[in-house]
Amino acid sequence: MTNAITPPFNLEKALAKVKMAENAWNTKNPEKVSLAYTPDSEWRNRTEFFKGREEIVKFLTRKWQKELNYKLMKELWSYTENRISVRFEYEWQDADTGQWMRTHGNEHWEFNDDGLMRRRDMSANDYPIAESDRRYL
Repeated sequence: MTNAITPPFNLEKALAKVKMAENAWNTKNPEKVSLAYTPDSEWRNRTEFFKGREEIVKFLTRKWQKELNYKLMKELWSYTENRISVRFEYEWQDADTGQWMRTHGNEHWEFNDDGLMRRRDMSANDYPIAESDRRYL
């Protein structure tokens, strides 16, 4: 994931940054995704708090081992000079039960001058869906 899109953000740059993030996360490649974040990036993901690329890779590896067939959609919600907020939905199949799930949530991102994310704050809710109700194939 290239970080050539740097603050200050305008609508075009914010939309492109969100699309880059969506595409990178849909690769399900923790190492690739982690490169979009500063080496000391601070994360809150639901009830987990951690810092740094190494922890990001560990978290994403664990996440995608549990969340099979993961498919994500991100949508720009708002932006300022160096911050972007998104809403997202993703669908996945639980590795333990086989149950299909949909997750809805919001993320708030803060970037450094080089376009790397230095802070990610995420809240989300999961609920079961039937495989026939999937939106993201």
